[in-house]
Amino acid sequence: MDTPVPPPAAAGGAPGPTGPRPRHRDRHGRGMRGPIAPPQVPLSATRAEAFVDLVQDSAERLERRWPQLASVEFLVREVPAGEDAGAGDPLEALLDGDSVPLGRYVPARGGEPDRIVVYRRPVEIRTKTRDERALLVHEVVVEQVAELLGLAPESVDPRYGQD
Repeated sequence: MDTPVPPPAAAGGAPGPTGPRPRHRDRHGRGMRGPIAPPQVPLSATRAEAFVDLVQDSAERLERRWPQLASVEFLVREVPAGEDAGAGDPLEALLDGDSVPLGRYVPARGGEPDRIVVYRRPVEIRTKTRDERALLVHEVVVEQVAELLGLAPESVDPRYGQD
């Protein structure tokens, strides 16, 4: 049901023809405060949610070309944990000059499917804009899918490395 709009109150705060104005927090006549953007606008998504969307978009794009990727689980983690960084302590690896991985392919074990993990924080640190981030995320996903399939990244996505 539609709510009717009340007629404007008389100037000066005096009671109008419908009675006194309701009191509310609208100090300067600019309207009530609300969210900066509605929920369906990208502004309201957190950085983590936006990153997950980038990974999903990249995975879906590759899945159209490689249907066998439907059974692969794509994950996002904040940073590599000790077991993700390879053998040894990840801090030691960094001090020795090794770079932080941006992603990782985890082969299927037992009842678990193949997994491709993309690390959000290392990718975000290396990019400045959303477009750069989307490009780097796609490159990481392509590289990990190439490892999974045993192919060159250029075979997985012909546009790899061109953007």
